[in-house]
Amino acid sequence: MKRILTIAGSDSGGGAGIQADLKTIALLGGFGMSVLTALTAQNTEEVRAIHGVPPDFIAQQLDAVLSDIGADAAKTGMLFDTPAIEVVADRLAAHGIEKVVVDPVMAAKGGDVLLVEQAREALVKQLIPKAMVVTPNIHEAEVLSRMSISTDDEACDAARIIHAMGARHVLIKGGHLEGPAKDLLYNGKEFFEFSKPRIHTPHTHGTGCVYSAAIATYLAMGSEVRKAVERAKEFIHSAIRFAFPLGKGRGPANPYGRFAYEQAKYCVLEALKAGLARLQQAAVGHLVPEVQSNLGYALPFAETPTDVAAFPGRLVRLGEKIVAVAGPAFGASSHIAAVIVTVMRHDQQFRSAINIRFSEEAVKQCLALGWKVCSFDRALEPKGVKEQEGRSLEWGTESVLSKETGIPDIIFDRGDVGKEPMIRVLGRDPEEVVDKVLKLKEPQLLNVTNGLR
Repeated sequence: MKRILTIAGSDSGGGAGIQADLKTIALLGGFGMSVLTALTAQNTEEVRAIHGVPPDFIAQQLDAVLSDIGADAAKTGMLFDTPAIEVVADRLAAHGIEKVVVDPVMAAKGGDVLLVEQAREALVKQLIPKAMVVTPNIHEAEVLSRMSISTDDEACDAARIIHAMGARHVLIKGGHLEGPAKDLLYNGKEFFEFSKPRIHTPHTHGTGCVYSAAIATYLAMGSEVRKAVERAKEFIHSAIRFAFPLGKGRGPANPYGRFAYEQAKYCVLEALKAGLARLQQAAVGHLVPEVQSNLGYALPFAETPTDVAAFPGRLVRLGEKIVAVAGPAFGASSHIAAVIVTVMRHDQQFRSAINIRFSEEAVKQCLALGWKVCSFDRALEPKGVKEQEGRSLEWGTESVLSKETGIPDIIFDRGDVGKEPMIRVLGRDPEEVVDKVLKLKEPQLLNVTNGLR
C-alpha cells in the first residue's frame, strides 16, 4: 500500500483540508498520514477562527511520520504563514520527498484568508521549487503570476511564469472561468488540456483539496504526472457531480462520488423494474404506440444518453399487457434518453419519462387533470436537425422548455411524414411517471375549458 502524507489545515466542517484529503487517499487505496498546520473553526458559510500550529510542532509531526513510516508522495494545503512554509519546505527536503504536490491554498470559497499576504514570497521561493506539481486555481495563479487571467492564452502565460519559479509541472485549474471546467497542465515544454462539462452547483467546498490529494495518490501509485492529473480530474468530476447539499452555504464535494455513482446505478435499475411491474399489473396495453414504448430513468446529473437506463428492445404491447424484451440497462435507448437529458438541462430533478400513444382524448384528459400540457410542431423542425439521427426529440423538447417556466407533465406532438404522433410523460422518477400513466389508463372524452399550449 502506498503512503501519502497530507500537510494541511483541519476543517471542522469536514469538507476540506485534512479531512477531505484523508477520505480521498483512503478511497483511492492509499494509506493516508497527516501533519496539521492549522486548526480552523469553520462551516459551509464561513471560517470563524484560525489557530496556527507552532512551527516547531509542525516539524515534530513531519519528522515523526517521515523518519518511521516514510512517504511515497506528499501534498501541501493550507500553510497559513511564513514559519509554517519554511519548516515544511525544510523537512520535506531533509527527508528526500520527491513527489510533492503543492496546492497553494490562499483563501476559502467564501473569501476568508487562509494564507497571509506576507507568506506569499516564502511560498514562491521555498516551496514551489520543490513541487513536482503545483495546482493553483485562477485566483491563486493571478496572485502568483501577478497578472489577470480571463482567457486560455493568459492562463498559459501565467503557467509559464509559475513554472519559472521552479515547479516541474503547473496545473492551472479553470473552474472559475466561463465555459467547460478546463484545466491546463504545463511541463515546461507542452500544454495538456483536461476538460469536463461544467456542473452547475454551489456545492464545491473542498474541491481543490480533493483534486490535489487525488493527484498525489496517483503519483504515489506510479502514474506519471499527465496520467495522474487525468485520473484525478475524473475523480473530482464525480465528487462535484455527487456533492453534498449540506449546511446553509457551500456544501462539500463528495469524494465518495465514484462509489455513489455505482450505488445510484443500482437504484436507477431497481426503480425501473418496480415501475415496469406496476405497468404490467395494469391493463395499459392500449397506451403503447406502434413504435412501442420505453420507460427511462437517468442518473443524477446525467450528461449523455449513456447515463440513462431504459429497456432494450422497448416495452411491447401484448393484448392489454406490457411486456419487456429484457431488463433495464444503461444506454439502451436513444430516443427517451434524449428527452430526459434535455429536460434535465432545465431541471435536474426531472429524471424520468415514458412515451405513450397519442390521442386527442388523452391530451384532453391530461388537461382535465390540471396537468401542464405542452407540444411542439414537427413541421417547424429545421432540415439540418431532421437529417441527424436522434436530434429530433432533443430539438422538440428544447423548443418547448426554452419557452416555459417549469417542467410540463407531458409534451406531445402530432407527428409528421413517417413520424408517429406521440405523448411523452415526464416525472422526477419512474414512480411519478407511472402514477401519471395509470391516471390515463382509461382515456375518455372530457369537457375541457383550458386551451392547448
